[in-house]
Amino acid sequence: MPSASTGAPTTVGAAASVPATATASVPASVPVTDSVTDSRMAPGGPGYRRMSFALFLAGVATFALLYSTQALLPLVSADFGVSASEASWTVSAATGGLALFVLPMSALSERFGRRTLMTASLAVAVTVGLLVPFAPSIGALVALRAVQGAALAGLPASATAYLAEEVRPKALITAIGLFVAGNSVGGMSGRVITGWVAQEWGWRVAVGTIGLIAVVCAVAFRLLLPAPRHFARGSLRPRVLARTVRDHLANPLLCRLYAIGALFMMVFGGVYTVIGYRLGEAPFSLPQGIVGSIFLVYLVGTVSASTAGRLAGRLGRRGSLYLAGGTTTAGLLLTLGDSIALVLLGLVLITAGFFAGHAVASSSVSHTAKKGRAQASALYQSAYYIGSSAGSTLGAVAFHAGGWAGTVAMGLFAVLGVVSITLFGSHAARTASRRVPAPAPAPAPAH
Repeated sequence: MPSASTGAPTTVGAAASVPATATASVPASVPVTDSVTDSRMAPGGPGYRRMSFALFLAGVATFALLYSTQALLPLVSADFGVSASEASWTVSAATGGLALFVLPMSALSERFGRRTLMTASLAVAVTVGLLVPFAPSIGALVALRAVQGAALAGLPASATAYLAEEVRPKALITAIGLFVAGNSVGGMSGRVITGWVAQEWGWRVAVGTIGLIAVVCAVAFRLLLPAPRHFARGSLRPRVLARTVRDHLANPLLCRLYAIGALFMMVFGGVYTVIGYRLGEAPFSLPQGIVGSIFLVYLVGTVSASTAGRLAGRLGRRGSLYLAGGTTTAGLLLTLGDSIALVLLGLVLITAGFFAGHAVASSSVSHTAKKGRAQASALYQSAYYIGSSAGSTLGAVAFHAGGWAGTVAMGLFAVLGVVSITLFGSHAARTASRRVPAPAPAPAPAH
């Protein structure tokens, strides 16, 4: 099996985010591996656990805030007298704001540092999170959520760039997988907590509770995250940024990875935006607290994301993406059943497939980009959250038009896109390998 999901080498340690001082004497074509002189962090080494836990907490806060209204959409609809598609904008606005601002935020992180920007982003996001419960109208709520999403844009790209600079290449997928696992825990806990709190005290108290939890995570993050040792200050000049972005968008492999991330997130965003409506209606008619508890299946995503490195090591990146797509497809089909057990099993498979695919695709971006990694990661995150916004809106529209089957059809179409892109990338990699001239035979020894 070819080693890359879309044409990238499977060797995780190959030239991934190596400081200039470490590679100055090494040709670009030669992989750079860990060595005893590598001062970057590795599992079991100094600072690695603190760094992992700090970014885990950042991931928890990011997803808890970003999707704090998703499990509460039926209550938001009832409070403001709006439809499911209108209420879904409280999710789409947040993810859309993140998608729009992640690239500018990544540029700021090149100038002011990853840790500084992540700290400032969390501070603004949690402040807005404490204002959200007091929104007087659906318009004000959507506006606050858009600002919150824009603030959170400083987290994802900066975090992956920080990891690519501070962690040894062989540990990169595992480290990014732990950050993604924090996302899954945040998404799960935010939805479960809001579900039960909202059942007793309403959606406003529920989102306020998430805001307070995010404050604690933000403070702990700042205290725990080690100061960067390999960050090199970049330029804020628009021409430099534009040239870097243009180079990334001209890279076919990166563009395929961006599309894969967007399509996976389209499925996930659509399913979890609408699932509350489905489970609240016949034949299930579940109360809000139970609906919120359904999101405990996010724990599967925690395991799936944190083991993505081992999965890629066994199956290759391409094989991992095929497995993630197949798992997601099986989950979508199972949720069509009218049995709560089948729906739960389907959600488990969708969650496992999504988080595995996301961890592999996002780590491949950091591995592939040889310069401007913050911008490369930012473009991935932008595509990823555009997919989330599109999925939330399209999933709700499809549900309104064709019920749950309409939402599933949208998800299947997106998974088909993932598989098609991966197949195309594999074909392109094989074609490129055939064009590489064979090495010239060694000269015959003189007699």
